[in-house]
Amino acid sequence: RTTSREGYRHYQSDPDLCRSCPLLSRCTSNAKCQKTITRHVWEDCKERQDAHRLTEWGKAVYKRRKETVERSFADAKELHQYRYARYRGRDKVQAQCLLTAAAQNIKKIALMAA
Repeated sequence: RTTSREGYRHYQSDPDLCRSCPLLSRCTSNAKCQKTITRHVWEDCKERQDAHRLTEWGKAVYKRRKETVERSFADAKELHQYRYARYRGRDKVQAQCLLTAAAQNIKKIALMAA
């Protein structure tokens, strides 16, 4: 039996089958003799991603992350006052983020053109 709740799925065993199981004491201590497993709906995707990340190629790409993605955030913090929001309110902070990203992209384009 499967039930859903806010992005989670609950799988429950059949108590009639579990009562006669010799491994019941190892599996669950539930008084109803029912095992419940809760998994997020994206758990399969997360497991596939973790398996992919642990391949040789995945390790190499993850290693380069600090030189590419993380470097971009570090530059934004150090060079574009990204450490703290200048303004208050979601729209104003979002505008600050977009302007910072635009400035970084213009710098990248200028470096490629040179």
